[in-house]
Amino acid sequence: MTYAFDPGERPSVPINGRTERFPVHRIYCVGQNYADHAREMGGNPDREAPFFFAKPADAVMPNGAAVPYPPATANLHHEIELVVAIGKGGRDIAPDAARECIFGYAVGNDLTRRDLQSAARGKGRPWDTAKGFDSSAPMTSIHPATDTGYLDHGAISMSVNGEARQRGDLADMIWSVPEIIAELSRLYTLKPGDLIFTGTPAGVGPLQRGDQVEGHVDGLEALSFSIAG
Repeated sequence: MTYAFDPGERPSVPINGRTERFPVHRIYCVGQNYADHAREMGGNPDREAPFFFAKPADAVMPNGAAVPYPPATANLHHEIELVVAIGKGGRDIAPDAARECIFGYAVGNDLTRRDLQSAARGKGRPWDTAKGFDSSAPMTSIHPATDTGYLDHGAISMSVNGEARQRGDLADMIWSVPEIIAELSRLYTLKPGDLIFTGTPAGVGPLQRGDQVEGHVDGLEALSFSIAG
């Protein structure tokens, strides 16, 4: 096939303990999936249907990266999350079959231009510019589920410059990972290579240039990145 210009390499993420990489198809994100975070954002933590937004595949940044402070914002926020990597796709997947779709897990951060998100929310507009900007998805390598088992509980936490900011447990999710996969598959045809950011606990807050960020999920590699100028 001949292209009008070089399309570049497909975005990908390392796989822990392997030489091959995980090619990224799409990045889906779940909004307000922890009750305490829903409350701090002025939302209703009742178990309503989950809602989703997306980031471009090339928003992924490797562990240890210096993430550029994005333009057009004065309020960049951190959101630590468990990331689920999809290895088997499909449509209308039943929750009890959803675990079969999981390739593995990673630790990620859903970086957010909070001022742009607040302005969009106030006007009933999409969140694309607030969530889907360049370099907005730093994450670790993917740990295969065959190594970790299925993660449905365990501590999730984040610190900035050594100061604790966020802490919760995966068991606190309003919608479990199998339920998220099932609901997403009603809206999209899930494919191998999809990543799902599964929501963040309370404690989100601002990041400044020069900050050093660390994130943890029990059983997975720690996420570490800095905010560059």
